[in-house]
Amino acid sequence: MRKLITTLSQLVLPISVMMLLIVINLIKGVDYFNITLVNGALYGNIPNILFGASELVILSIGMTLVTAASQGQDISIGVNATISSAVFVLFVLHAGEVTLLVIVAGFLLSCVAGLVLGAFNGTLVSVFKVQPMVASLILFTGGRSIAFMIDGKLSPILANDISNQIGTVIPGVPIQTPIILTAIFIALVAVLFKTTNLRLYVETVGINPNAARLNGINPKKIIFLTFLIMGVCSAVAGFIAVNKAGRHDSVNQLKLIMMDAILAVAIGGNSLIGGKFSITGSIIGAYTIEMLNRTLLRLEIEPAMIKVFKAVFIIILMVVASPVVRVYFSKTLDRVRTWRLTTTIPKDAMVSTGKKEE
Repeated sequence: MRKLITTLSQLVLPISVMMLLIVINLIKGVDYFNITLVNGALYGNIPNILFGASELVILSIGMTLVTAASQGQDISIGVNATISSAVFVLFVLHAGEVTLLVIVAGFLLSCVAGLVLGAFNGTLVSVFKVQPMVASLILFTGGRSIAFMIDGKLSPILANDISNQIGTVIPGVPIQTPIILTAIFIALVAVLFKTTNLRLYVETVGINPNAARLNGINPKKIIFLTFLIMGVCSAVAGFIAVNKAGRHDSVNQLKLIMMDAILAVAIGGNSLIGGKFSITGSIIGAYTIEMLNRTLLRLEIEPAMIKVFKAVFIIILMVVASPVVRVYFSKTLDRVRTWRLTTTIPKDAMVSTGKKEE
């Protein structure tokens, strides 16, 4: 019961923000939840949010684990996704006839590339004790040049039906494919946590590495493992992004998405200095960010001003979610409860405590 209450308290912030955005959108127009069927696929504000946030949701999951275990953030995730997707595109374009088997093989090869990149960052952090943000700054700085070398600086196009269906919809299936792939990935992560002690190990290392070591948990291995998982998340996100676009763009693909991923972790009620975490909160946080972006567009904010409005919103959100504000509201709530108790105790109750009226 206590665990359930703790989980729900972590989700208060992301759910509250999402509900606020829903109210704003309903004020703008009551047709916000309208969904239409176009060429056999569902379209509307909600499906569009689920579709648009696919990559961010997957990257937020990996970022949550890295943050919880290493007490820092990986800022190279967008670049890593670009490199791994470049490997996927290179394989597909040189495979001749594009079949489902070729696509799957290319995807698995991109996951291997993601694991290599994750292992690079993970080694720097876990073995050489480099701060995560500094360690990942190496790939963040030079990674897109690596992607350029892989794709030949040509921004190659994926001109095949299978890639198009992966990035859009499969004939006869009303839900867009990236939404389905994201749901499958979330389900696999849920199974991983259900069948292993990964959550316990990550939280233990994040809270106190020395105590974890004394209890037989190797902090280096756990931190390294979270970066490997982050590498896979980057590869999956890159795979979805490149099939959505239908081409590989080494310059702009998932550019600066790491900032939204970090923000999704924070909105999800997770501490950015490690320890206990909520994957559910991060997922809701990712969808909330996508909803915020689309809400600003729906309010007809000029594209040049969207970042300003988003920054102001984030500042307000972070202040509200800060420990200082939380402690203040907690103390205020305790004072209110104490005042209510003292004003509602009947006089007869004083007799039972051994006190008598003079």
